[in-house]
Amino acid sequence: MNPDTHLALHRLRAADLHAEADAQRLALAARRPPQGLRTRVGWTLVEVGLRLASVPPRPRIA
Repeated sequence: MNPDTHLALHRLRAADLHAEADAQRLALAARRPPQGLRTRVGWTLVEVGLRLASVPPRPRIA
């Protein structure tokens, strides 16, 4: 195959992949709700769960 033809096909495929990635990124952004409060509440619940799951060290009885 001629190198110029190969390069032209590569550029076309790269442009197609970039366009597809942009469309996917836009679709995900449109589908996702804003996560400001949701994220903070979620991490607060994780922190509370970790505090409840951790067992405080017991003093040794000699």
